[in-house]
Amino acid sequence: MSDAVVIDPNVAQRRAADPSASVWVSASAGSGKTKVLTDRVLALLLSGTAAHRILCLTFTKAAAAEMANRISRELAIWTVAEPQELTDRLSRLLGTVPNPALTRTARRLFAEVLDTPGGLKIQTIHSFCESLLARFPVESGITPQTQVMDERSAAELMRTARDAVLMSSKNHPIIAESLEEITSHLQEEQFTELMAALARDRGRLAELLQQSHGLAGAEDAVFRKIGVSRNATADESIRAASRQMPSKAAP
Repeated sequence: MSDAVVIDPNVAQRRAADPSASVWVSASAGSGKTKVLTDRVLALLLSGTAAHRILCLTFTKAAAAEMANRISRELAIWTVAEPQELTDRLSRLLGTVPNPALTRTARRLFAEVLDTPGGLKIQTIHSFCESLLARFPVESGITPQTQVMDERSAAELMRTARDAVLMSSKNHPIIAESLEEITSHLQEEQFTELMAALARDRGRLAELLQQSHGLAGAEDAVFRKIGVSRNATADESIRAASRQMPSKAAP
């Protein structure tokens, strides 16, 4: 039996955090991805990269805040750490013993980052795109001073639009008939959830309608997808849509 290969995670993370390498990291939750990103930023700062030239993008505000806190906390420790502690921390980060010039640089970084206008750029993808739109409105095809609507205002407008459509259904027999059919199968709370889901996926629905050349074509596409004819009964359609895929026999 051959000996198993043991991978030192510290070595692998240092390689991924090396700013001179272009790296793609794919790993499960809790495996240290945020640490690698934090170490990469710290290594960039130590290499002499100005703080205002570093941009970190994340998916969530929580992840952005976590990265910013970790970097600030480590830089603050470098400022006041005992010489041996600082040497040990930099050695673990870089994989080599730092020279005196590098340790002096490390002690200055916290103040330099604080003095950087706006600090380190650690943002969500959405906030970064919003900043680009604000800086280049004409190039983006929007009017200057345009602001992105917050989630609360967007939700209120969506509810207002929904209520307006429902109230106007009496003037549109097709909508009224459809609502009557839907509400006969759903409770009030379920209807609200259904409307929210439709609003959330309105882009995909619009794409389906466009590709199918209208509602009738979309209905035909759904029937084809579940494998029944348009003349199938409701029970037949439900059974077809709920049918389990046949399991494959083990080889």
